[in-house]
Amino acid sequence: MNSFSQDHCLICHDIILPAIGWRALFSIEKEHFICLVCEGKLEKIEGDTCRICSRSFRQLDEQFRDGDLCHDCFRWEGDIEWQGFLEKNTSLFLYNDFLKEVIAKFKFRGDYLLAKVFTDSIRGKLTQMAFDQLVPIPLSEERLYERGFNQAAALLAVAGFTPSEILNRIHSEKQSKKSRSERIHVPQVFKILPDMNLEGQRIVLIDDIYTTGSTLRHAAKLLKEAGAASIQSLTLAR
Repeated sequence: MNSFSQDHCLICHDIILPAIGWRALFSIEKEHFICLVCEGKLEKIEGDTCRICSRSFRQLDEQFRDGDLCHDCFRWEGDIEWQGFLEKNTSLFLYNDFLKEVIAKFKFRGDYLLAKVFTDSIRGKLTQMAFDQLVPIPLSEERLYERGFNQAAALLAVAGFTPSEILNRIHSEKQSKKSRSERIHVPQVFKILPDMNLEGQRIVLIDDIYTTGSTLRHAAKLLKEAGAASIQSLTLAR
């Protein structure tokens, strides 16, 4: 045990001051990756949320809510082509300006170590979920080449889980540049790798951000039609 070790915040790079007190003196220290100031800027999604997508109802106008669903999920579930494929998405944090910048550094500027910031949160949530396979949403070959790594697979690997990379992306245009209608009506953007037996499998999809849910639902639909028993998803941000 090193009571004088100094960890640095992976986000702001300030020194993380060690905990003071009797408990800290006699406990095994673990490495810290985020300071209290930055941790305080991560807004956990808590309280009343959409039953399917985790959208917080706290600041949502009532006109965008239909019972225990947000209006987006109500429309998805009202479309016979899409209803029932994605059982539930769990998002950890609100996509505020702070998290937007952190994810941009992680995702677009290649700061792989930032995955460590979310390790405890991901581990804690996955221990509450029943699954057979953890499937990261894949990038196209072009995006993977640009970034150097798949951020969804990195989140799992750094947290100590083995990603099941059973999907390929077959459509490379960025979803973020499309309208909601365009996202819904694009052709299937994924394919399952050959010789994968998914019969009866409980799958949790992993991605960084839930926006409209289109990407996750495309993957969920493909996997469910291939025999998977249930599809949930876990994302950092909503």
